[in-house]
Amino acid sequence: MVKIPPRFRQWFDQQGWTILPHQREMVSRYQKGQSTLLTAPTGTGKTLAGFLGSLIEISETQPKGLHTLYISPLKALNYDIERNVTAIIDALNLPVRVESRTGDTSAYRRKRQRAKPPHILMTTPESLMLLLSYPEARDMFGSIEAVVIDEIHQVAASKRGDLITLALAQIEAYRPGFRRIGLSATVADPDLFCLWLGKTGQPVNHFNSPSTGKPPQVSILKTKEPVPFTGFVAQYAVSEIMAEIEKAGSTIVFVNTRFQAELLFQFLWEVNDDALPIAIFHASLTREIRAKTMKMMAEGKLRGLVATSAIELGIDWGDVDVVIQVGAPKGVSRLLQRIGRSNHQVDVPSKAFLVPANRFEVLECEAAMLAIKARHLDGDHPLPGSQDVAIQFILNAACSAPVTPHQLHQLVMQSWSYRQLTYEQFEELFQFVIDGGYVLRNYDRWQRLIKQDDGRWIPANKAVIQRHRKNIGVIIEAGKLKVKRRHGRGGKYLGEIEESFGQSLRPGDTFYFAGEILAFERIHDMTLEARASAAKEPMIPTYAGGQMPLSTFLAEGVRAFLQDEKGFEKLPKMVRNWLQLQARFSVLPDRKSLLVESFPRGKLNCVIFYTFEGRRANQTLGMMVSRRMERIGLHPLSFTVTDYGLAINSLQPVTAETVYDLLSPDILADELEEWLAESPMLKRSFRRVATIAGIVEQNNNAARKTLKQVTFSTDLIYDVLRKYEPGHVLLALARSDAERELLDLDRLTDMILKFQRHIEFRDLPRPSPLSLPVILDVRTERLPGGGMEALLAQQSLAETAETLMHEVEDAFKS
Repeated sequence: MVKIPPRFRQWFDQQGWTILPHQREMVSRYQKGQSTLLTAPTGTGKTLAGFLGSLIEISETQPKGLHTLYISPLKALNYDIERNVTAIIDALNLPVRVESRTGDTSAYRRKRQRAKPPHILMTTPESLMLLLSYPEARDMFGSIEAVVIDEIHQVAASKRGDLITLALAQIEAYRPGFRRIGLSATVADPDLFCLWLGKTGQPVNHFNSPSTGKPPQVSILKTKEPVPFTGFVAQYAVSEIMAEIEKAGSTIVFVNTRFQAELLFQFLWEVNDDALPIAIFHASLTREIRAKTMKMMAEGKLRGLVATSAIELGIDWGDVDVVIQVGAPKGVSRLLQRIGRSNHQVDVPSKAFLVPANRFEVLECEAAMLAIKARHLDGDHPLPGSQDVAIQFILNAACSAPVTPHQLHQLVMQSWSYRQLTYEQFEELFQFVIDGGYVLRNYDRWQRLIKQDDGRWIPANKAVIQRHRKNIGVIIEAGKLKVKRRHGRGGKYLGEIEESFGQSLRPGDTFYFAGEILAFERIHDMTLEARASAAKEPMIPTYAGGQMPLSTFLAEGVRAFLQDEKGFEKLPKMVRNWLQLQARFSVLPDRKSLLVESFPRGKLNCVIFYTFEGRRANQTLGMMVSRRMERIGLHPLSFTVTDYGLAINSLQPVTAETVYDLLSPDILADELEEWLAESPMLKRSFRRVATIAGIVEQNNNAARKTLKQVTFSTDLIYDVLRKYEPGHVLLALARSDAERELLDLDRLTDMILKFQRHIEFRDLPRPSPLSLPVILDVRTERLPGGGMEALLAQQSLAETAETLMHEVEDAFKS
């Protein structure tokens, strides 16, 4: 029998709400001491369901210590949930203390929280690991009754998820049997996430809330201008986007990158004739600007907000009328998460428009809408835990209390992500934490653990502990410069840009940032100083890691859509004609074979592979195929990648006889190994794992190291280890990390093996209609080699999008 006190039931009545079945079920399971993964649609009180059992128990038992821990991937979500939970506590006058703990929390408050924890603590994976590094961790977490992990799909398949599972294992040692509660609206494989959330061999139970509320209303925004062949900001649709903002009370316009956010905001501002209050939100803006924007949005003072994924998770702004996704969604679950920000109410359908930036993205949007209608989800799955994270955890545990390898290995094995980590593997990681290995043990800096008389290990000195605590986490950012807008003798900090972009500016250069146009003046003490400017055609800051890969599920959906010619009728006329022309001139890609087209481009030749495997996989394929083309004398010059295809320009054409050689499975060994040996890819990966493993620090005392300083340090260590200790554990981790995070090698391998004997090759007299979005993409990789030298002896070729499109259209008219 579920016990929900009368005052809680009265509070629901006062809000005009009904206690929903999944909320009642979660209270019942909590009171039975059960751990549960709850999957429920966005806007159905999912987070409240996760907290309700704790609030009831705390109000009745009034415990002295920390009772419930709430973990989310975003600081903004912590603050939002804290605000909502506090509202309930205040309304019912409950004797419950709730606080947030993030990187923004003051030093005084952090210290007080360790000495006198609140009943409910909202935190992030990084801040949780920091709390676990203190000697009082056992006392602080020994009273835990429940850990709630929100938006579990967002973190479980990442290194931040590895941090969480290790933290759960540590808490289990302090408080065996605490409840583990996972929350998500978009988990595609609940059984796998139940395993991830539980102890090894003890998956949590799953409760899937029956579909509550009405399905979302999603459509492609109709525009006067046709969808262009290429592009990534959808400038053609700016007037229609602004018109939707004008019609709605409140609108969130989602984009996929900070680059797009800055550019689209400027486009909207230029057509904002009524001066409606609109704003921009992304992670590089200062906390103060972000907090102010969120407050204005929550209070209904903004009509429009251009935002990245920094707010796509459960922020509860019930008055948002419309969500507009500009650019392809890249994943069904991600799109649903964003759509769910609209009309955060059970009985009101979310309303959303999709605005594809180019014609391939129209297909992606249609595939996503079909998946939503069929209630199909996608998303990344939890993988075996990364060993560089385990290295960081070893030192973290030693900072809290003396450890032994055997005892710590037993603890780590309680995490599902590390269930297969053998003692021999763990012992190697532990030895690395002790002294860095054969080469590095000669330097005092990497002597991090010392052995006590009782056989247990502790940090070598206080400096080791301090350096570790300042660098906890797995988010490895590019070097950052603070951006300060100067005004008179003073100024205002607006946020951060990447160091590489700032270093490229000259005095007087202008750029967009925080919705303003700024003129660069100088860089001083890691701060970029600029003044407001009214200049035209400013630059846009670029950010590393801004590309979201197309999900495998959605890629299959696009391929399936291309085989359904009846579905073409719902497409815009220009897109429908584009596909029909492709079917007449060449062939449309299907799910059983890989379409490869070869055609001349002036004095060059182009081959295009329609992979639909995402930008990262296509980038890796481009590197490997171009190397093989050079080997067999085709002289590749450059290649271009999109999520949908790879195009390579060369002096000699690819033929039906050579195409199978280019996609032979042995390319995954021969060309891949040669390329990795020569490319900076492994050094880049080594920099990531070395930073997570604590060999170098992003933060040193009060200063943050520049990217140049970190790169110099890690490159030097990398070169030394390769020469003198090629079997070093970090070199092996760098290789596996590159394959998993940078190369998308598993996905690429699956594609090559699937299509190696199923290639549809077309030798064409000119570019096909389907090839235009790929070959006209502005992001092109130039290749070294003899082909470039041979080209210099030929007449240069200047092509424009217009001439190519006219060429294709004229061919069909004739």
